[in-house]
Amino acid sequence: MSKDNLTIQDIEVMKARGWTPNYYLTNMSMAEFEDSEFASRRLFPICPVQVSSGKYYRFSKADLARDNVQRKPEFGKVAPAVTGISDDAYHCVVEQVITGLDQIMALDYQRTGAPGVIDPRRGKVRFIAEQMNLHQELKFANNFFNKGVWSNEWTGAATGNDANKQFKKFDNTDADPIAFFDARSIEIRRQGRRSPNKLALGIETFAALKNNPSIKERIKYTGTTTNPALVNESVLAQCFGVKEIVVLDATYNAAPYGQEDMQFVCDSKGALLLYTPDSPAIDEPSAGYNFAWDLLGDGNYIATSQWVEEKGVHAEFVEGLMATDMRKTGDSLAIYFADCVG
Repeated sequence: MSKDNLTIQDIEVMKARGWTPNYYLTNMSMAEFEDSEFASRRLFPICPVQVSSGKYYRFSKADLARDNVQRKPEFGKVAPAVTGISDDAYHCVVEQVITGLDQIMALDYQRTGAPGVIDPRRGKVRFIAEQMNLHQELKFANNFFNKGVWSNEWTGAATGNDANKQFKKFDNTDADPIAFFDARSIEIRRQGRRSPNKLALGIETFAALKNNPSIKERIKYTGTTTNPALVNESVLAQCFGVKEIVVLDATYNAAPYGQEDMQFVCDSKGALLLYTPDSPAIDEPSAGYNFAWDLLGDGNYIATSQWVEEKGVHAEFVEGLMATDMRKTGDSLAIYFADCVG
């Protein structure tokens, strides 16, 4: 009997005779890929570079912000205004990940025509992409969303103390996050000459702000019976006067191979208020950039390739290559907040 002509009744008879089906399902698979949008590219723009190492100009903020206009003396001229310029450097380090595919093991998948992510080759490519994105997110957490990175840093406490750069934790019923972030936005505007446009929140910080009494009080009359007032990213962005709220909820396994210790990539109790442009621009400041070297020259800073191993091995390999340098470029354009919740 051909398997293509089998009916449900035929299968039931075969099962009654002791046959156990062992085909893989062709319409589902279990793969716990990250369903969160990785935040590093949303917060810090990708700056494409043609070579792995180089320099960029940095104009003196002090000279740009100083009033150099003077009254012209009779029959004379004023001294030329000095506009200082310096440079800084980036260095993109090449990083790689490789995974293998057993061609013999893949035969059953190919012959049953299993679609979607269960396709071994497609699954391996997606695995590589996920690994690259996860690695970028971990670099972001270490380079930007961390204590000791930014010169302006505040810490949550039971009671606020501006002199010690302490604020009331956002899960404190007496905390007023809107007034607090308004004051910090003014601070960034004064020091960095730009108003912050993005606020990154650890997932516990986000939960505390959603349930903060002072924020709920301000929006409670904005809802209706069918559409009650709810605190979400859009509402918080309006409350804090920023263009975008980014919740950092990506996770990773912090344990070595063979073990599991699931953690949030970014500090779940942290927050970062900052200014960055949507894309790199000449003469435009930014709290940070992600310099990305297109090392293969194909327009992609994350490159993937596949190759077949030597005869007899019956294996294929998928490779991911990336060369980036996440660099702080404007220290006065960001403030980090630690221990936002208890």
